[in-house]
Amino acid sequence: MLSRVSVIQCWLFNVARVRGFIHEHKQGFIYQQKFSLVNIKLKWVNDKALDSVVTSHRGLKAADTLVSILSSSGCLPIYHLSRLRGHLGLPHDMKLSTFIRSYPNIFIESFSFDSGGSRVPCFSLSPEALKVHQEKVYIFQQNQSELRDRLCKLLMLTKDRILPLQTIDQLKWDLGLPYDYEHSFIPNHLERFSFVRLPDDRIGLKLLYWDDSLTVSELQKNAPIQQKEDDIRKGSFAFPVSFTRGYGLRRKCMEWLTEWQKLPYTSPYINASHLDPRTDESEKRIVGVFHELLHLTVHKKTERKNFSNVRRCLGLPQKFTKVFERHPGIFYISKKGNTQTVILKEAYDGPKLVQKHPIVMIREELASMLKKGFLDRSRDLIRQGCSS
Repeated sequence: MLSRVSVIQCWLFNVARVRGFIHEHKQGFIYQQKFSLVNIKLKWVNDKALDSVVTSHRGLKAADTLVSILSSSGCLPIYHLSRLRGHLGLPHDMKLSTFIRSYPNIFIESFSFDSGGSRVPCFSLSPEALKVHQEKVYIFQQNQSELRDRLCKLLMLTKDRILPLQTIDQLKWDLGLPYDYEHSFIPNHLERFSFVRLPDDRIGLKLLYWDDSLTVSELQKNAPIQQKEDDIRKGSFAFPVSFTRGYGLRRKCMEWLTEWQKLPYTSPYINASHLDPRTDESEKRIVGVFHELLHLTVHKKTERKNFSNVRRCLGLPQKFTKVFERHPGIFYISKKGNTQTVILKEAYDGPKLVQKHPIVMIREELASMLKKGFLDRSRDLIRQGCSS
């Protein structure tokens, strides 16, 4: 005779089968897929090509931000620039003046005197740097609508269509927004955005207009060329996956990933409160949110801490970032530069972006100037050391 527990288990299994949660083949495995997160642990494997993307951008954000600040201010003393250090993302142990002096082809040093008569170093832009900045301003103007939609989609991912400006500030460079977007960009689109006072007294940005045409995710947009016809019909879109060379998946992991990809795809732009956060289907939705968020960035990457900063606004569970480790074929975590950077793997062919936004291309010009300036500065220091 069956025990009471066995009877209940059989009843639950039959109910699940009748309601379509499991199929006749591989019943136990798919049942687990639907009702609980499968305990899969995947190793981290170094990807030199994607690591080089992070190292090649070292100092780029700081330099680009300083160029934006100095372009409208002419010449500023170092103590004024030091107040803005938090916007630059420089290592804590690097002096701001040391960083600026490393690129004499971009930043020109001069001196002024403070109120006490002490000599203070000041910095302005070189003609070449100013020219690159003017080209960037032109690109911003030409891409106003696209950048507006990019910001709209970010706000549409949130529960309340609102983000604190502080949170947007941490993402603005990744999104391709101007440094002073709240003054130079938002006022041009007041039909879409509004500044609001948040309950904690911070200022937030609120989306005023929901555009249904923007609710098509990147995965859905690419479905005709990336997905099988049967999967499109079922709505079980699979994410593009590629594993780093030398990455060996055990059979259990491959079976889990294959079944996980077949789960229904829930758009990141719809309310997913009906999903049980303990299930693989919910995890696939979280992966979809991050997949879309990374597609909104111009370099298809951002620091891991930025995801934590938007967790509450996106309505995600606390341990949501575990999906990065569980899906190394979709995301790569680079540990270069004293931080962790999450990179969308499908967006890169080796170390190169498959599709480059115009803002990325103008930033590459600045990156070339940084490389040349650093080498010239190093040669000068070597010559000075040899002559002394």
